Amino acid sequence: MIEKVGSGKNVLVTGGAGYVGSRLVPELLKLGYKVTVLDIYIFGNDVFQEYRQDPNLIEVKGDLRDINFVKKALKDIDFVIHLACISNDPSFELDPDLGKSINYDAFRPLIKASKVAGVRRFIYASSSSVYGFKEDLDVTEDVSLEPMTDYSKYKAWCETVLKEESEPGFATLILRPATVCGYARRLRLDLTVNILTNLAINKGEITVFGGDQLRPNIHIDDIVELYSRCLVYDEGLIDGKIFNVGYENNSVMRIAEMVRETLGNKIKIKRTKTDDLRSYHISSEKISNELGFNPVKTIHDAVSDLSNAFNEGRIPNSLSDPKYFNVKMMQGIELH
Repeated sequence: MIEKVGSGKNVLVTGGAGYVGSRLVPELLKLGYKVTVLDIYIFGNDVFQEYRQDPNLIEVKGDLRDINFVKKALKDIDFVIHLACISNDPSFELDPDLGKSINYDAFRPLIKASKVAGVRRFIYASSSSVYGFKEDLDVTEDVSLEPMTDYSKYKAWCETVLKEESEPGFATLILRPATVCGYARRLRLDLTVNILTNLAINKGEITVFGGDQLRPNIHIDDIVELYSRCLVYDEGLIDGKIFNVGYENNSVMRIAEMVRETLGNKIKIKRTKTDDLRSYHISSEKISNELGFNPVKTIHDAVSDLSNAFNEGRIPNSLSDPKYFNVKMMQGIELH
């Protein structure tokens, strides 16, 4: 039986209908929380269809930049998990002004409104990309930030804003996750492990661009577990803290090999040159030492989960449907 640790507590998940949110929100409901989702539902309105009879789910379809929607969503909220953003470099580059307005300009108003509403804990999903490209093999939280793109720059700037707005009674936590992988109801197939798995299953061949670039990854189940835990950790353990969150640091070529190992040796791997030599390699020792959080699911697990979903017909038209690819979806909508 699942312990109802969230009974009587209210959580707002911004961007809750996105990739991570689509796994997190059902988990929070299982734990007994009353969950409010604030999202514009770019990727469809049916992500929580099976949960809409649950009185503990409240959906606010609205724009994070509209303070009226934000205030409505914050009513009676105890905790905020802020996931909402234009979420990768290519999508951001389509319309930099749009990206800035959502990822940065809307952030301080959200923080201020949260404090006015009586929110006690604010958890911010930053990114391990804020470090830029480091040669260090173990990038820790005290390494200088050198973001290389607008997306990562605004992630870093929001961290500064959150520190500035911190005050007694308003606990703040910054998480810098690695690239997430694995199956979710609102699936992304534009992330390294998920991309390679999709190609392997549906084309029988993986094309690796470069291959020596390092990519830290974390299974979606583990990051969901962490967000859930962050609602119950003692405030003193997390307030004002920053934690990297990753599990496996592997080269793109090694990830391709792991996909093949999981699915079978008939998968071909083709290697080609690339100008994209970005590497990320983070240390997650701090979160293990201070919070006792240690991811348990591997890239092999993520590939297996995706493979099962493909076999069960839960990922139709995976090579062509724009809904699986953020940049394609952003190109097809009118959002300003």
